[in-house]
Amino acid sequence: QLVESGGGTVQAGGSLRLSCAASGFSLDDYTIGWFRQAPGKERDWVSCTGSRGVDITYYEDSVKGRFTISSDSATNTVYLQMDNLESGDTAIYYCAADGHRRWSIRAEQYDDWGRGTQVTVSS
Repeated sequence: QLVESGGGTVQAGGSLRLSCAASGFSLDDYTIGWFRQAPGKERDWVSCTGSRGVDITYYEDSVKGRFTISSDSATNTVYLQMDNLESGDTAIYYCAADGHRRWSIRAEQYDDWGRGTQVTVSS
């Protein structure tokens, strides 16, 4: 099970840190992705992380330099630190787990999903 938290409403330029807590399995054995879905739009990939001895992370171009993905094995949680938020970042944010560890940007390649957390950025 994956549970997201940390969403909220912030002004443009502000920050939020999203959490994705896993239970029933170890995040160390999966690739974890963050996706977001704005009203009337498709679910888009934002970032993903996984470990092959060292953490390997990727970011969608529009969030590079503003968002940072990280993981904490001790708490079995993946975080998405979001800084310098823009109105275009407004969406429901979901985390998802891929047991095949593909570091994929495709939502259909992720097996387990959380219910999402709302992020609203006001301008």
